[in-house]
Amino acid sequence: MPSAFQFQCHFVLIFLAASKGETRYLEVRDAGEDEPFLFLSEDLKRELSAGQIYRRSLRCIDMLSIEGQFTFTADQPQLHCATFFIGEPEELITIEYNFVNIDCQGGDFLKVFDGWILKGEKFPSSFDHPLTTSQRYVDFCESGNIQRTIRSSQNVAMIFFRIHQPGNGFTVTIKKNTNLFPCNVISQTPSGRFTMVIPHQHRNCSFSIIYPVVIKISDLILGHLNGLFLKKPSAGCAGVGDFVELLGGAGLDPSKMFPLADLCHSFHGSAQMKIGCDNTVLRMVSSGKHINRVTFEYHQLDLQETEMRKENSIEEFCFPSI
Repeated sequence: MPSAFQFQCHFVLIFLAASKGETRYLEVRDAGEDEPFLFLSEDLKRELSAGQIYRRSLRCIDMLSIEGQFTFTADQPQLHCATFFIGEPEELITIEYNFVNIDCQGGDFLKVFDGWILKGEKFPSSFDHPLTTSQRYVDFCESGNIQRTIRSSQNVAMIFFRIHQPGNGFTVTIKKNTNLFPCNVISQTPSGRFTMVIPHQHRNCSFSIIYPVVIKISDLILGHLNGLFLKKPSAGCAGVGDFVELLGGAGLDPSKMFPLADLCHSFHGSAQMKIGCDNTVLRMVSSGKHINRVTFEYHQLDLQETEMRKENSIEEFCFPSI
């Protein structure tokens, strides 16, 4: 049976997969019959290519992976609503308030969160985000006209809102901006290839894949400075300022996941691992002294692959959830 975490994450990612024609990768049984899908028709694609702004209404629980202008109007009291935004790994999300008509004094609110949060678990984790948790929330009722445009720190963001009075609501415009050095990323699809580069920055970066996967690291450069490699540590990654770790778990927050493997030696070649957890994270820890880079590819782990568990696979505690 799929876990609650998988159901929630597939619920939001299924919009994206449908919009990209990738529903073949998803377990259809994980989706409820009433879940709204965002299909991009050929007519819509032609309109967008012609430079027109895409517009549509928002649902109480919604998912957006496309730029445009979006409006929510309450038809009844809506007390627990959220919209998830996601872009490509190299994109940042900008949310601009065009129109807001809510009753802040009456208990309504409209908040942007820099990242995603599900059941109290955050991505990126508090250890990997440049802002404190409180700074990651921007409350319209507190900031008003002072901050009507908010930009995310990674390829995901979301808004929470509560509206009591029917007819009230808001309109936002969503834009995407290029991020030259993507750090924290949630993958839109269960397969892909990515290169993470941290250039002389003291920060931790996580790449999250909300599926059981086979992940293959093909290139890892740690402690690279002016064309020279630093001396390798004698053993293990303890005390090393720059390393890569693989994490697995059943939630969204990398800091609450199981450490599965540490890599602290640069190499060119191939290192593959099967990870049967609901969520897989590749996390790079960087001291800021060097240019670190890792290239990896991944694809969803199928049942046949889980039955053929050989060397280079993690302990079996991650497999029962499949």
